[in-house]
Amino acid sequence: MPPSPSKPKSKARLKAYRGGHWGETLAALFLQAKLYRIIDRRFKSPVGEIDLVAQRFGITVFVEVKARTHASGEAEALAAVNQQRIIRAAQYYIARHPHLAQTPLRFDVIFLARRAWPRHVINAFDASRP
Repeated sequence: MPPSPSKPKSKARLKAYRGGHWGETLAALFLQAKLYRIIDRRFKSPVGEIDLVAQRFGITVFVEVKARTHASGEAEALAAVNQQRIIRAAQYYIARHPHLAQTPLRFDVIFLARRAWPRHVINAFDASRP
């Protein structure tokens, strides 16, 4: 039986895959310390993946986690965020969880870097802009 297409094939990809899981776990713990409630992790849809879905004070937050070796790479990491993919995945998520459609929605990014405190960019981008 051939290997699953969703699983990493090389050592470098496996390391990145594991690093992604670790980064998302750290980001979830960081958000929980800030009194967010994590309602979903690694939500996969046909149109994209959402790293974390959280709620705080009645606001549903879709969180993209970006891990980098150095904190100086945050600007390029934010530019690399595929906003349209995340917005489409969030719309799919809302369609599957209609009770969340009545809550305000927000898109955040959490940057992780070695030897640096996580940086949480609240309302990193607006879904109403094309």
